[in-house]
Amino acid sequence: MGRGTSNRVWCKNCNIETKEKYCPICGAETIEDLPVEIYWCRHCKIPIIQVMNQIDKGICPVCGKKTRYLSTDLRPVFPEERLLLEILLNKKPQEYLEKPVWAVNNRYYIDGKGISISSKLFQTADTEAIGEKLKKYKTDNSYEYFNNHIKAFITANKNRFNYLKDESFDFVRKVATKFDDERLVISFSGGKDSTVTADIVTKALSNPSLVHIFGNTTLEFPSTVAYAERFRENHPQSIFLFAKNDEQVFYDVCEDIGPPARLMRWCCSMFKTGPIARVINHLYRNQQILTFYGIRKSESVSRSKYNRIEDDAESVKIQQQTVASPIFFWKDIDIWLYILTEEVDFNEAYRFGYDRVGCWCCPNNNQRAQFLSRIYMPEESRKWRAFLIDFAKKVGKEDAEVYVDTGKWKARQGGNGLSAAGDVKIKFTNCTTEDHAKIYRLVRPFNDELIGMFTPFGHLAPELGRKLLHEILILDVRTNVPVLSVQPFSQNGYEHAVKVRTMNVKDHDELQRMVGYQVRKFNACRKCLKCESICRAGAISISGDGYYIDPDKCAHCKMCMTAKYLDGGCTMDKYLRTK
Repeated sequence: MGRGTSNRVWCKNCNIETKEKYCPICGAETIEDLPVEIYWCRHCKIPIIQVMNQIDKGICPVCGKKTRYLSTDLRPVFPEERLLLEILLNKKPQEYLEKPVWAVNNRYYIDGKGISISSKLFQTADTEAIGEKLKKYKTDNSYEYFNNHIKAFITANKNRFNYLKDESFDFVRKVATKFDDERLVISFSGGKDSTVTADIVTKALSNPSLVHIFGNTTLEFPSTVAYAERFRENHPQSIFLFAKNDEQVFYDVCEDIGPPARLMRWCCSMFKTGPIARVINHLYRNQQILTFYGIRKSESVSRSKYNRIEDDAESVKIQQQTVASPIFFWKDIDIWLYILTEEVDFNEAYRFGYDRVGCWCCPNNNQRAQFLSRIYMPEESRKWRAFLIDFAKKVGKEDAEVYVDTGKWKARQGGNGLSAAGDVKIKFTNCTTEDHAKIYRLVRPFNDELIGMFTPFGHLAPELGRKLLHEILILDVRTNVPVLSVQPFSQNGYEHAVKVRTMNVKDHDELQRMVGYQVRKFNACRKCLKCESICRAGAISISGDGYYIDPDKCAHCKMCMTAKYLDGGCTMDKYLRTK
């Protein structure tokens, strides 16, 4: 389909439709970003992907008969999930064996007829009994009819596939021209989107030796880890690297700062972005790289605000990256059309009914995903539920089981009820003997780690400070004039404290605000690795030995203590702040 069929394209810069390849206003190359709809052909029993305003809309390209509107998106239901659906609906096993079954969210289409399943049914279903029935009937399951339906689906949507492939290949080749092959990276998550992205980029550039980085969060589905291993075996020429945080244990962190929630997914930085940033820093030092991601705007509201090519410091999680998304405008059904047409191997979790395969216990998972995990990951699911209930009781929830089972834990905000919440509160008193000096409370003794956290402000000059007071002066990198005085201090009410005085600056309050951020980091750091990801120079390293800033690498850009890039100066402020 595409431009030859719909004859309408889109300029993202000017937010207008046009028929031209290049925008008549700004001259930028236009893209097809028009709404896609799914129609159903009752005669061929297949979904047809159609673009708004296309000339032959509503007509089946195979039989030429009239079709009817079905949905805005779809995914195929594989025989494993179809059998599960039959059992869940108390149907006779194999009752839908010969029928095409598709789905979107909790709505299933059986031979084109829709049926919705409530989240409550997924929540209350007896997964143990369902699991026993699945074992009993799975040997009689067959792919014969499913495969025939998919062949017809591929044939009917051949033009759509050709457009998607040509456009994405052109995009990859164009954006890759600005980077050497050695600085091209594919972000591989083991999900369908990154799988398709990896296939597109490798084929578009005719380069099987590209770097793939798989971030193993330690919370992956077993099938995801197995698929990553299988992918590496099937692509022996690719440089396939695993990024993993071996220094943290997920449950231990949850015990300390609480489980991740929808608006507080500290796990992403600690167990995914941070470890990936470490691999990138090791490979490329401070070089800027181009990373191909499987990001799609239709996945969520937040992702719809991204750009297809992104290098803005506020938007890119790892500062060394320029991010490009070849499948940015694709729908779920486009992804599956590509996978099934190209016969690309994929994660087995999708056969069971998962529509996303990130962390199996992610707070963004819906009731259906949790239902599936209770069937296919029963031990892990029971352990996670028991932890959540204990946590709910710990923070004072009256009906802990209801709080957990209804998903209210996912809306948790801040550190209410947690002893760790006190670590993010910046407590200080103004010095009565010196101007522009504050005495900050520390939760542990003054040490070299804290001193090192002042490196972004300038050159550390302990030799210039008053030795009897153990004072360290911080010199401005351009003028070598002292801007900060730092020294350990005793203060009534504070077991440990540091005195910081600002000098020779116009805005003392602004400088003290950033000082407060560094004190917060010292007090509250949980080794989330966010600071490592922010640092373009690769100067920050966080390990069991503490938080270290290499003075020889630090560019003194102050991004690591600027609220624009790191709200509150420390990620923990968001997760532990209390009302």
